Amino acid sequence: MCGIAGFIHYNKTLNQDDLGKMVNTINYRGPDDEGYYFSRFNDLQVGMGFRRLAIIDLSRGGHQPMHYANLVVTLNGEIYNYKEIREELQKSGYVFESGSDTEVVIKSFHHWGIKMVDRFIGMFAIAIYNNETHELYLVRDRMGIKPLYYYLMGNDLVYASELKPIMAYPGFSKELNFNSLSNYLYHGYITGANSIFSNVYKLEPGSYLKYANGKHEITKYWNLTELYIKNRSERIDSEEECLSRLDDLLTSSVRYRMISDVPIGSFLSGGIDSSLTTAVMQKLSERPINTFTIGFEEEKFNEAKNAKAVSDFLGTNHHELTLPIGKAKELIEDLPGFYDEPFGDSSALPTILVSRLAKDNATVVLSGDGGDELFCGYNNYESAKKMSRLLALGKMLSILPERIDLAGKLFKLNPRFGRYPYLNNNINIVNVNYILSKYFLAGIFLDKQYTLNKKYFDLANITKDIQELYMLNDMVTYLPDDILTKVDRASMSVSLEARVPILDHRIVEFSFTVPHHLKYNHGIQKYLLKTLAYKYVPESLLDRPKKGFAVPIFSWMKSDLRYLIDEYLSDSYLIKQQIFTPLSVRKLLDQFNSSDNTSPTGNYLWNILMFQLWYEKYMK
Repeated sequence: MCGIAGFIHYNKTLNQDDLGKMVNTINYRGPDDEGYYFSRFNDLQVGMGFRRLAIIDLSRGGHQPMHYANLVVTLNGEIYNYKEIREELQKSGYVFESGSDTEVVIKSFHHWGIKMVDRFIGMFAIAIYNNETHELYLVRDRMGIKPLYYYLMGNDLVYASELKPIMAYPGFSKELNFNSLSNYLYHGYITGANSIFSNVYKLEPGSYLKYANGKHEITKYWNLTELYIKNRSERIDSEEECLSRLDDLLTSSVRYRMISDVPIGSFLSGGIDSSLTTAVMQKLSERPINTFTIGFEEEKFNEAKNAKAVSDFLGTNHHELTLPIGKAKELIEDLPGFYDEPFGDSSALPTILVSRLAKDNATVVLSGDGGDELFCGYNNYESAKKMSRLLALGKMLSILPERIDLAGKLFKLNPRFGRYPYLNNNINIVNVNYILSKYFLAGIFLDKQYTLNKKYFDLANITKDIQELYMLNDMVTYLPDDILTKVDRASMSVSLEARVPILDHRIVEFSFTVPHHLKYNHGIQKYLLKTLAYKYVPESLLDRPKKGFAVPIFSWMKSDLRYLIDEYLSDSYLIKQQIFTPLSVRKLLDQFNSSDNTSPTGNYLWNILMFQLWYEKYMK
């Protein structure tokens, strides 16, 4: 796990100090080593920088940038099956000088070219430069576990693991992208390829960018929705076979992710996904593994007892830290420093705390993320069934779905429908939160034009099942842009590598062959995953309502965090800032103050507040 940054530009000359300033903005991603490469050809200059968190081959053999023949490579992440690929390359005559997976990457590219990526099992963001052809490749893993941003300025390209190095690039102009801002206010995170800055983009999951002769081209090498269409024709009817294959795949995935030359552990919440991941780890380990849980004194938010019960059953070496829930609150003003785009998911707070706890005893942890999206676990998917029935009824009664009275009724089913604004399942679903947010967003910007990015998912031609639609939408937006972003930044803030075995691409592809009734079985969510988990952990320890990693943000906003609202959402601040219309924000505040703590206006208000804290740190 590391941090990378670099550039390829014309008619400029930067030195190691310039590149060092860029790379060292993310030194927490790699405190163990750093390295730099510079090349100049006529008016073209290339710089590649690297910060290392040593995980595999702790020697200097893993130093980057790594060179071979005419190639230079930096790698952020892990290629878990590097040993098998190395053996294959050795049969073709390649000689290896280290035990590093980076050496496997550079020689794989030398041998197979960009097609190497089809062989990789892992999480990765890779930069590869050919100093003979002067081509640069940027590659991101299939599910978007590792981040990779790039900045385009004329014929020049700058890239980095986070936005901070790009902001430190000499001449970078911080220009807000108001389409991204509206997208963020709506979701609480920025979806897709855009970032908060104009001309800065995220390389999307399963993609690579080729840069040559001042031009770039992006290719999708792994397309989730295309694989869904392909694999659903290969559905497995047998529950027994599905269960056996899932068990084998998860065991293989966890075994790969336990490869490490440093201490390793597991985040354990006591829920299905983390308990199953931990149980498989313990099955594969000869000694008790380390598990980590943050508990809160307030019973409503505390899952530590459940995690301890699972740990006791599995016999792990359990580490638990119990805090007052207000301890998480102390991190709020620091969030922009960890998430260098506006980020509204408040569960980042406990995720940072559990990462700090884990770092005392491990450098690598496994996380249970991905089970909900792949196997139908979120409560939203249950609500989706209810919504589709109501909309079908409304159609029969000739009630237009976009009518506000119906929208209001549907909205009460689940105030978090906000991450599904563009789904269309051929019964004229107009997403409820999108309807309401149009009225909110239309008046909130001060003299700015915006459009919500609607390029995502008219998935109606892929499947008619509304739950499958929601799951696919989450896999492509919510998972990489919220969940995986949250875990990456929280863990890397303390130089901790987080691995996600359920999101092994082999498991993702397998999940598309599982019939939906084995994911959602007569009201039982994550049916197949739960059935497998009960083979490892007694059902009595796991069968409980899903809590999530929650903190009482809305209550805090009405009490202890009021000072932030008074400062950053005041008329005087907004008038000076010239981004939001004060009247719209006041109306939103009035609605929030007069509502209970389940009102969706609280989500919008929190997102605005998090943007304001980000703006104060990076735009002043």
